[in-house]
Amino acid sequence: MVKRWHKITFVLFASFILVTCIDPYTPDLRKFESRLVVDALVTDEEASNYVRLSQTVEAPDDAALPISGATVTISDDLGNTTTLEERYPGDYRTDSLLFRGIVGRTYTLHIETTDGDVYESEPCIMYPVPGIDSLYYGRDQLFSEETGTFNEGITFYIDTRDETAGSYYRWSYDEWWKFTVQEPKTYDYINDSTIIPLAEIRSTCYAYNRSNTIDIENTFSGHSGDFIKKPVLFVSSSESDRLMIQYCVEVRQMSLSAREYEFWHLMTEINKAGGDIFDKQPFQVFSNITNKSDGDDQVIGFFQVSAVETKRMYVTYREIDELDLPMYYYDCGRIEKGEVDYPPPGAGRGLTFNMIYAAFLNSGYTFIKPIYTPEGELYRLAFVWPECADCTIRGSLKKPWFWVDLL
Repeated sequence: MVKRWHKITFVLFASFILVTCIDPYTPDLRKFESRLVVDALVTDEEASNYVRLSQTVEAPDDAALPISGATVTISDDLGNTTTLEERYPGDYRTDSLLFRGIVGRTYTLHIETTDGDVYESEPCIMYPVPGIDSLYYGRDQLFSEETGTFNEGITFYIDTRDETAGSYYRWSYDEWWKFTVQEPKTYDYINDSTIIPLAEIRSTCYAYNRSNTIDIENTFSGHSGDFIKKPVLFVSSSESDRLMIQYCVEVRQMSLSAREYEFWHLMTEINKAGGDIFDKQPFQVFSNITNKSDGDDQVIGFFQVSAVETKRMYVTYREIDELDLPMYYYDCGRIEKGEVDYPPPGAGRGLTFNMIYAAFLNSGYTFIKPIYTPEGELYRLAFVWPECADCTIRGSLKKPWFWVDLL
């Protein structure tokens, strides 16, 4: 907040330009070759399966370019073929009512781009997956390398049992939480004589996040196949507002083939090696998708085929409060300023409300409401950081379709 206040002072009372000239260093990298990137998943869930196609670009900070107009199909070992529809640029989906993966079947992905390139995956079997016996949580703490301290919170665990030897698994999760902003915007400032109340106050929203970690295990090397109190996710009670009202997590347990398990294992090793472009990559990550007309064209990504079991649970603020955990602190940086705070210097003119509003707006603050004197005269304007004024900056006003309010 101190830094932002210095910025406000700077905007109100001074203006200067600081120019720094730095000669950029451009590394001499090997010749760039664009590659097809495939993110594809087929499951036995009652949901649309997806194939996302994109193309790598040379600039490291640029997002991959989506590939549109491709013909994407999935065939099985019984001769059935399903054509996917492009819902968004580069995002192809199956019809959830017409296609659903079946355990024991073998699936193959086919892609033909508008350039005439034809890609095909290896045949992939959908292996069975056991159910999740239970999902639960317990108080825990986790060391933060960023702060050098332990964060307190809760860890979610699962119990699952598999009597089949030689199985491979991957776990992921989706999380949702209900939250409110502490200083909701209730008025719009037009000018010092026109300040109107908002028709819609965006104070309560629902946030969503999907796991981006690689969590895999197998039942080889003497493992019994029983995963008891397996940790899946740690949620700090003081690092975010996830646990302030109501929180929901859904854990997905997925079957893997040996080849897909190796793919995820190699991805884990590369993540450990670091992501710097000057790092020597320990190995080339293979794909199970090839260009049928050009064997030297390496594809990035993997065609995933998995049976899935899920388990969902809610946690309320009341349950977190019973654990006596430290809670999240909202630092909204609220500032109230008016003409009275900027009197005329000598014979000059002081700052007007319009000037004050413009200065705070240009410095990244959001106006939330006016403050009046007992006589009804405009006295000050209240400002906060945007994320404290509008919940849609971090979430959605739309409640998840399955959500049940427990409080």
